[in-house]
Amino acid sequence: MAMDKQEFLETSGLQVQVLDVWIEQQWLIPEKTPSGMRFREIDVARARLIRELQSEIGANDAGIDVILHLMDQLHGMRRVLAQLRREMGGPQA
Repeated sequence: MAMDKQEFLETSGLQVQVLDVWIEQQWLIPEKTPSGMRFREIDVARARLIRELQSEIGANDAGIDVILHLMDQLHGMRRVLAQLRREMGGPQA
């Protein structure tokens, strides 16, 4: 389900200023459409993860950059591995 900026703010519980900073830092990358930014459920999950990293783990901005980068790499590698398995006819994980 795609949502506009206001819906995202209500769902995620973020303030506008925080969202703007996170977009600037590319922690969240909404789809840009002629009618404005569109967010997905995965963006809400990512926002919750960032808040958890800050509040429960105490990660600073540099730490969050590294964590998000590594997570993105891991998910990308998992997609590639799944594609290779499909192409080779192997079991899906």
